[in-house]
Amino acid sequence: MPHLTTRDGTRLHYSDWGDGRPVVLLGAAMADSRMWEFQAPFLAGRGLRCVTYDRRGSGRSDIPWNGYDYDTLAGDLADLLDHLDLRDAVLVGYAVGGGECVRYLSRYGTGRVAKLALVASTTPFLMRAPDHPDGLEPELFDQVEEAIRTDRAAWLAALTWPFFTGRPDPDPDDLPISRELADWLIGMCRNTSPRAGTEIYRTLFSTDQRAETAAVTVPTLVIHGTADLAAPYPLCGPRTADLIPGSTFLTYEGAAHGLFATHAERLNADLLAFAKE
Repeated sequence: MPHLTTRDGTRLHYSDWGDGRPVVLLGAAMADSRMWEFQAPFLAGRGLRCVTYDRRGSGRSDIPWNGYDYDTLAGDLADLLDHLDLRDAVLVGYAVGGGECVRYLSRYGTGRVAKLALVASTTPFLMRAPDHPDGLEPELFDQVEEAIRTDRAAWLAALTWPFFTGRPDPDPDDLPISRELADWLIGMCRNTSPRAGTEIYRTLFSTDQRAETAAVTVPTLVIHGTADLAAPYPLCGPRTADLIPGSTFLTYEGAAHGLFATHAERLNADLLAFAKE
C-alpha cells in the first residue's frame, strides 16, 4: 500500500487513481478514505486523478498521540500535495476536512490549488462565543468526550440515525441507505483511535475559522444539507458561503450529514461538474 512520511515522521496511507486534474478528497472526523466509496471510483473513471488518504489516527495510517490540531493536519495535506507534486488541484473537504482545507490555504497559499469544494463542512465556527451567541454550547463537546471515553462503540452506533437521516430517534425502517451500508460506514469509524477522535472533535468544535474562511480566494463550491445535525446547516453552510466571495452554494434539501452516501449520485455529479468546468 502506498504511504508517505510527513514532516513529523507520521506515515499516512493514500490512494492515487486515474489521470487528469487532481481531486484530493478529505473525509469526515472519524472516517477514513474508504468513506469515498461512491465518489473516488466515479471521479477517477471520468478523466480525473482522484487522491484520497487516511488522516493520521485513522484507517491504515499511523496513530500518533499528538497532531490533531488544524495546523498539523494542514501540514499533512501539504506534505501529500508535495509528495505527489500535485498542481491545479481541486480540494474537497468534508466536515472537518473542510477546516483542514481552509487552514491549508491560509498557511500554504494557492500555488498547488485551483479550486475548493466544502461539503457538509464544519466551517466557519461551531462553538458559542461572546460574538457568536447562537453557536453550540461548549458542554456538547464534554458530552462527546465522555461518550468516546466510556463506550465509543455504543456512541457511534447511536449516531447512525442522526448521521444519515437528520433525526435523533432510531427507526430501522427509515434509513435512506441499506442497514448493511450504514453499519459498514459507521463501523469504519471504530478504526479511528479514541485519542484521535477526541482531539479531532475538539479541533473542529472549538476553532474559530471565520477570518481564514473569509480569506479564501479560489473558486469555491459549498454543499450542505438542510437536515445536517453534526455541522448544523444554519451555523455552517450559508455562513461559509456568505464569507467566501463569489462562492457557489448548493443546498441539499432534507439531506443529513452523511449525504456522501445518501445523496451520492447528486454529489458525484456536482463535484464532477465543478472539477471539470
